[in-house]
Amino acid sequence: MSRAALTHPVDGRFGAFGGQYVPETLMSALHELEDMWHEAKADPQFQLELAGHRRAFIGRPTPCTRPRA
Repeated sequence: MSRAALTHPVDGRFGAFGGQYVPETLMSALHELEDMWHEAKADPQFQLELAGHRRAFIGRPTPCTRPRA
């Protein structure tokens, strides 16, 4: 199969990592979510809040980890 035959639509429905299967009834909600995500990524206040959540909840130990006796 040629590389040209492996190209995927721009809308991401068959992307490089397997794409996505989303029923048509949910596509408008998914597009809205994607638009909101791009808007939030550009917001400095959102980035500060996200960084705080990443510090608190990604990796171990987290504030939710029970202390050892």
